[in-house]
Amino acid sequence: MAGKKILVIDDEQIVLDSVGRILSEEDYDIETTLRGTEGRALAVQNDYDIVLTDIRMPDIGGMRVLRDVKRAKPSLPVVIITGYATVKSAVQAMKLGASDYLEKPFTPEELLQAVASALEKSESQAPEEQALIHTEEVLKVLERAAKDADFITDLLYHGADALDLYELTGPEKLAILTGDIEWIEQHTGPLSSDQKRWLEHRLSAEIW
Repeated sequence: MAGKKILVIDDEQIVLDSVGRILSEEDYDIETTLRGTEGRALAVQNDYDIVLTDIRMPDIGGMRVLRDVKRAKPSLPVVIITGYATVKSAVQAMKLGASDYLEKPFTPEELLQAVASALEKSESQAPEEQALIHTEEVLKVLERAAKDADFITDLLYHGADALDLYELTGPEKLAILTGDIEWIEQHTGPLSSDQKRWLEHRLSAEIW
């Protein structure tokens, strides 16, 4: 795996320093950033073999980084870095396209294993289709989220699991859960105010 290029995104410098040191010792080529927005831009614009991103950052969360990176580069593996409080969300991220997750504090062995596993998986598995395929199902979810308080609670606490009854791909679920109005409207046309309600709530309450 020597020579593989890795981007690490985390708002804690101590994490970046630790991860950078461990991976550099194994001859990985490391680039780091403290900001999710910058990391997302770097991942989309530059060539990397894998991206590691914290799930909770001040500007944008790791779920939005995951969403936008996978949409631009479906085959690029993304590993989620998480603290104890967000392990549940990190598990959800794996159902939505992440290759693996690392819970802080992690050992050098755990980090190296996660990276190696994600790289191996990306080489052996075909990437998931990133287009919006199930338009009617997406609209059904948005209509229900506008009217059903119990469903909204289920979405908040169970994420992707709350959408299992609908025929949706991982990228479609991720777009709904991260409030991606622009991408959905590109495929469905303008949404009604009721249909937008849940998505707008997700944008104003970034908890991922």
